[in-house]
Amino acid sequence: MPEYCAYILGADGHILNRVDLICANEDEAKDCAVRLVGNQNVELWQRDCKLAEFRLKATRRRPVKASWG
Repeated sequence: MPEYCAYILGADGHILNRVDLICANEDEAKDCAVRLVGNQNVELWQRDCKLAEFRLKATRRRPVKASWG
């Protein structure tokens, strides 16, 4: 099985953590990496090849509470 690395990036773009992934293929690795996006961006690599980057959305919307009156 191919090996992949997901790098968790800080706000300044520096690597905070590395998560090793063993997945059947690139699509499965992307599915795993996108789940790692929490409060940081994530880059997915296979050896020295960057495969994808998953970024936080610029704004997170709060649910709107409807008021009926």
